[in-house]
Amino acid sequence: MSSILTNNSAMVALQTLKSINKNLAMTQSEISTGKSVANAKDNSAIWAISKVMESDVKGFKAVSESLSLGESTVAVARNASETVTDLLTEMKGRIVAAQEENVDRDAIQEDIVALRDQITSVVGAAQFNGLNLLDGSSTDALNILSSLDRSSDGSVSARQIEVDRQNLAVTGNVSSQSLGITAAADQATANDYIQAGTDDTNFALGTDYDRDDPATATSTISDGGNLDFTFTQVAEGISYSITIDDLNINTADGSSTLGIRTFEYVATADDSVNDVARQLGNQIQSFFDAATASGEGYSVTFDPLAAGDDNTFRITNATGGGTDDILVFTEVSEDGTPGANGANGLAAVQTIDVTTDTGATNALGAIDELIQTSIDAAASFGSAQTQIETQSDFIGKLSDSLKSGIGSLVDADMEEVSARLQALQTQQQLGVQSLSIANQAPQTILSLFR
Repeated sequence: MSSILTNNSAMVALQTLKSINKNLAMTQSEISTGKSVANAKDNSAIWAISKVMESDVKGFKAVSESLSLGESTVAVARNASETVTDLLTEMKGRIVAAQEENVDRDAIQEDIVALRDQITSVVGAAQFNGLNLLDGSSTDALNILSSLDRSSDGSVSARQIEVDRQNLAVTGNVSSQSLGITAAADQATANDYIQAGTDDTNFALGTDYDRDDPATATSTISDGGNLDFTFTQVAEGISYSITIDDLNINTADGSSTLGIRTFEYVATADDSVNDVARQLGNQIQSFFDAATASGEGYSVTFDPLAAGDDNTFRITNATGGGTDDILVFTEVSEDGTPGANGANGLAAVQTIDVTTDTGATNALGAIDELIQTSIDAAASFGSAQTQIETQSDFIGKLSDSLKSGIGSLVDADMEEVSARLQALQTQQQLGVQSLSIANQAPQTILSLFR
């Protein structure tokens, strides 16, 4: 049945053409935007997921910038710490030279002061964007934003890398130790503080060792012999002194001469007898290493009987080199003043003075601790920098993975879209022709009325 009021064929053709045009518009939108999901209307679930991931990418970009800033700050501190270590090592060379006889110690002291000033300059300049991790201005750790962690419930928490500050400041409250001015109560008390072998320790103030009178020595270490020093009592302010005479000490011209050195230590409130033994023993060993030839056979051994007696060390005058006996004068007093280094890691460098025998000896014991402080600081910053670099690399790779994931969710497949465009354009042309044919069908009814 034909009708001039209803053209079913035209309606079908029109609906088909509308569908084709709609699909064609969507395809053209994908081509122009490059996205298959450009807004929430296209696919609300995928769009929501992609937007959350895009916000994470933005957050990780800020994290990456934070890590870059933190890495630069730590790198400056590490380089400065390494430079300070080199300067302290150079200073040790000067101090070792000052242990020898017949050297210009005043000139050496001038070099040491110049190196100290250089350390101060390096520490002061070790800042990045105004932040200095070495100058001791703060003890608060540096927190560097390192990650944004999203949990399964959608909540986000920030993680940080904590970098501890290291104090390498030279300035600060510092004072040299001062030996006591009060005699021990009696001989037994003095021997409890320190005793060389079974010999009595001198505790009579004003009774000093006289090089011209060997009888004033409290002990003797014969060539090839040894002597144990034992510490059984300690208290704050107890002043320990060990003078060693007739040592073959190196001279500037490469030879050696008999000399004398005194090693001193004033106990602090925190010291144990083991600490005192280590302090004095290390001083003496450092001097032997720096200022005497190895062939002389001078050495210090802690816990010589391997009995767990860390409060004892032994000085050995092994056979070899010179054949001289070593004279020892051991002395103790009370009410001394321990050295104070304040809160600054390298403040003790201010007290280094090699113009005297005692000062040169004390400097030799102090410099190794200062070097170790700067080494520890450089190692700490190096470890932190490695951690930051590793995290920075990971954040970069993570951001790339997130971007790739977002792309796989919302990006259009251009090859597939191109093929679909060609097909839809062909379908559109055919749809237009089909609609044209359907619209012409009612005109055939006119022939019935001719």
